[in-house]
Amino acid sequence: MRRIALALVLGLSECAFCQMAASIRTEQTTLEVRADAAGPRVLRLSGSAANIWTSAVPETLIDSAEIEGRSSSVKWTFNRGASHADNQDVAFVYDSASPRLRLTWEWKAPAPTGPIEHTIHIENRESRPLWIPLQDSFRFGWQVDPKAALEEFYVEKGADKPSPEGTHRVPFAAGSRWNGTSSTYAHPGPGEAREIIPFFAVLTGEGTQGWYAGLEFSGRVRLTLARDATSLRGSVGLNPDPGPFRTRLMPGERFDTPTVFVGAFDRGTDGMGNVLRPWVRRVLGNPRAWQNPNYPLLVNNSWGSGMQVNDALARRMIGDSADLGLDMFHMDAGWFRGVGDWYPDPAKFPHGLAVIADEAHRHGLKFGIWVDWTQAAVGTAAGSLNLREPKVHDWTVADVPPDWKPGEFKGQTIDIGKPAAHSYAQSEVYRIVDDYHLDMLEHDGYLVAKGCVREDHPHSPPDRAHMSIVKSDGAYFVESSNSTDVSYHAVRAYYQIHSSLRKRYPGLLLEVCNDGGRMVDFGSAAHGDYFSITDAYDPLSNRRAFYDASQLLPAAMLEDYVEKWPAPRIENFLYMLRSGMMGWLTIMQDTNAWSEQQRAAAKEEIRVYKAELRPLIRDADLFHISPRPDGVHWDGIEYFDPRRGKGVVYAFRGSAENESEHTFVLQGVVRGKHYRIRFHDHSAPDGTVSGRELLERGLTVKLGVPNSSELVFIAEEGP
Repeated sequence: MRRIALALVLGLSECAFCQMAASIRTEQTTLEVRADAAGPRVLRLSGSAANIWTSAVPETLIDSAEIEGRSSSVKWTFNRGASHADNQDVAFVYDSASPRLRLTWEWKAPAPTGPIEHTIHIENRESRPLWIPLQDSFRFGWQVDPKAALEEFYVEKGADKPSPEGTHRVPFAAGSRWNGTSSTYAHPGPGEAREIIPFFAVLTGEGTQGWYAGLEFSGRVRLTLARDATSLRGSVGLNPDPGPFRTRLMPGERFDTPTVFVGAFDRGTDGMGNVLRPWVRRVLGNPRAWQNPNYPLLVNNSWGSGMQVNDALARRMIGDSADLGLDMFHMDAGWFRGVGDWYPDPAKFPHGLAVIADEAHRHGLKFGIWVDWTQAAVGTAAGSLNLREPKVHDWTVADVPPDWKPGEFKGQTIDIGKPAAHSYAQSEVYRIVDDYHLDMLEHDGYLVAKGCVREDHPHSPPDRAHMSIVKSDGAYFVESSNSTDVSYHAVRAYYQIHSSLRKRYPGLLLEVCNDGGRMVDFGSAAHGDYFSITDAYDPLSNRRAFYDASQLLPAAMLEDYVEKWPAPRIENFLYMLRSGMMGWLTIMQDTNAWSEQQRAAAKEEIRVYKAELRPLIRDADLFHISPRPDGVHWDGIEYFDPRRGKGVVYAFRGSAENESEHTFVLQGVVRGKHYRIRFHDHSAPDGTVSGRELLERGLTVKLGVPNSSELVFIAEEGP
């Protein structure tokens, strides 16, 4: 555990109405908490002296439990002897005598900068199973000035295809209400709001300061905000709908609320992001991945040919990837015998996949594959996950008709919250990594069950009187009162499998795809190494998805797939390529079909990415220096690393015929210093400008061709 700068105050003699008080501090955030006799509470959250949020409500703890079909009230009593507060952790413990429960209300500051984490643990100390209702991760009620102007900030997932808005910043006046949801599915119905990355921020003053909260969980969660005349209230935690939520605790078992993090910020949303993104990398991310100086990787993916991948195509792509200077060959769907039968198709790969991996390694490339490893189907070959077998049938979330057949790459989901199904899935991914000599394992589709009809699984049983089973893409999805509990158990099982993979194969990379952008969240960031951020791969969709997700998550973790796109001129080709290379770049087209001019341009872009862009994507601050891309007007992203005094502006001209130039006002540079400006495509002469000029007047870029781009490098000049 890292040593941190954490200020702790125990006010045992000075607090007349409490049992214990503590203050936790990171560089940006101070949190004051107190343990009262009947329950804990947050007293105050603050950043600067002008950014203080004072609580108006105590914590709400569960007040009942069910044992053997009978409801029993729960009365909590503070246990000072079991509580503790040291320089890394504050945990207030409350006990219930009957039923015998223990609740631990915990706050941690896991790093010297960034937010503070919070989790509630509830332990069954009875000798019998019991059921508990929903316990929110965090409930808050801040006192607010009725005249204060507040704004809310939140970000949609890029699932399927990014919407026209994506990043939201809206006024939040008295009477405003908001409800944001996230899950592993992200399938909004007609008129429903899109799912969000589970996070929101509230801004006050001039919109430069405020506070935020986020959830480190990929399952069914909800975040709410409501403002009245004098308060701002809300909750963060598991989604209670379509409830009522209940979950079972066996004797000695513990329920953990999804971990929430909270923090204060004082330099606008980009300033907030430039603290949060490094915190995600340091606290949640995989240290082994970040230790590789070639992270994020440059990848060639076979999906440009769809399901037609075979031995000859793979070998040709490997040779071409090495010639272009890429880092990994990624074999997408189409290599297997069938859904749930994750063995190479002998007609396509007569010598198996290990020889393909070895060929990639011989060329200096990593090798990864696509697998949807919780999908069952009807294959009968040895090793197939056949749902007609009784044990597999019991693992699936719902029955299928006798004549059911899977799709090309999707079947029926098994519930890995079921211990036997979890054990199978873990063994199967071990086999896949070992047999196919993998450096990367991508999961796609719906690994985490949405709901389940089974009554012998660890989750709560469904309410059959209020249950729907919907067929979509050939699979059957369940929605019932137990959906959140099903998701809770399945997500924890999924995390356990990924954690076991990391432990067993320390160098293995894990891609979180999930139908492109449906699991972009902080829990996935803690259990995967990078995300596919959208299932649409054109330049505009890629830039929109990146603009949104990069508000909150490290750019190096954000993967755009670059599909074939009309590029009659080399400027259009570079525009297509650069639209997907602001983070993790995956090329998804037949590179052998590129012209000599395009190939030469791509090689140069790959060289520049490795030498100059990758270090900035990994380590630099990021600034959204334009409105969100619309494909018509200009847009841009700036990286600047103050430690090295270097940066870059990605400038994109849209389709408008009459907008040949644009000025970007930069951030991050120092007003009193001078900077060398270098236009990579020579769209303008290089030169030297002051930091003051870049901050006030901006950087002007001129491009003569619509749908074109430029990379403008910035380097601090010496004294």
